[in-house]
Amino acid sequence: MIKLNKIAALFATAALAGGAFAQNVDNWRATDGTVWKNGSNEYCWRDTGWTPATGVQGCDGVPAPAAPAPVAAPAAPAPAPVAPVVPVAPATEKVSFAADAFFDFDKATLKPEGKAKLDDLSDKVKGITLEVIIAVGHTDSVGADAYNQKLSEKRAQAVKDYLTSKGTDASRVYVEGKGEKQPVADNKSADGRAKNRRVEIEVVGTRTK
Repeated sequence: MIKLNKIAALFATAALAGGAFAQNVDNWRATDGTVWKNGSNEYCWRDTGWTPATGVQGCDGVPAPAAPAPVAAPAAPAPAPVAPVVPVAPATEKVSFAADAFFDFDKATLKPEGKAKLDDLSDKVKGITLEVIIAVGHTDSVGADAYNQKLSEKRAQAVKDYLTSKGTDASRVYVEGKGEKQPVADNKSADGRAKNRRVEIEVVGTRTK
């Protein structure tokens, strides 16, 4: 150890003379801050006043500074749960409209009274989701059964043609003839027969509430 101290003294003299080295605490450093060590890098050069308290950390048993503990990155906040979007079906209600269209004797041409009723019916149909329109033709009891059957069918068709001319989908209109089989009044009177010359119309559909 005396030999090491003599060598340290020589380095101190060289540092003072040439400015190549500088002392920091009790270990010797070069001008670039590097601590001088022996040839095997086991010891750092130091003077006689060296103690572990005044030595360079990492030299001759002086503990090296502990590496700072890594700082964990803050966890990303969990995304807020997204509620599934459930489509809500519109509330609907069933609707039905009925009307009678009247005709002259032995005719399948709509009278003005009948057209007015169908105009009103067409306006109501525009406010619903249409399912079907059923038009059923009827006659009075005058004439042969077969003739009256054909006449009732023509009357139902006349109603369908008028409704489709107002924009109703023809595929939604069903027509049928009942001839003289289903009277609503007594055929013995002219007034009763006039009531039996008719087309009964029913509209079925749904409307959003």
